[in-house]
Amino acid sequence: MNILNRPIRVLVAKVGLDGHDRGAKVIATALRDAGMEVIYTGLRQTPEMVVATALQEDVDAIGISILSGAHMTVFPKIIALMKEREMNDVLLTGGGIIPDEDMKQLNDLGVGKLFAPGTSTGDIATYIREWVQQNRSF
Repeated sequence: MNILNRPIRVLVAKVGLDGHDRGAKVIATALRDAGMEVIYTGLRQTPEMVVATALQEDVDAIGISILSGAHMTVFPKIIALMKEREMNDVLLTGGGIIPDEDMKQLNDLGVGKLFAPGTSTGDIATYIREWVQQNRSF
C-alpha cells in the first residue's frame, strides 16, 4: 500500500493502429506484480477513449505503449485532452520507439518520463510510484 491508502491505479493503452501489444502486456503484468492495479484497454484506442477511460477508472497514471512512430501526434493529443479535463495530477508516461529529441519535446509539453525498449520494469514501477506519491492530490 502507499500513501493513497489504496493501490496505485494505472491505465495501460495502445493508441492508434499499432498492433504490437506484447510490450504493453509485459508492462501491465510487471506493474501488477509491483502491487499496482492495472487497467489494460487493449489495442486500437483513440486518445479520447484513453482519457475517458482514465477519468472513469480514476487512475493515477496513464501509460501509453507506442511503436508506430505516431508519438508526436498521440502524446500531445492526450496531454491536451487531460488538460481540458483538468487531470493535472495524473501522470502521462509511456514508452516505445521514441527518439531522444522527441522525448525531450514531449517532456516539455508535460508528458512524464518516457522509456525505451529494454528499460527495467522495476525502474518503470519505481518511477510511477514515486511520481504519484509526490504529485497526486489527496
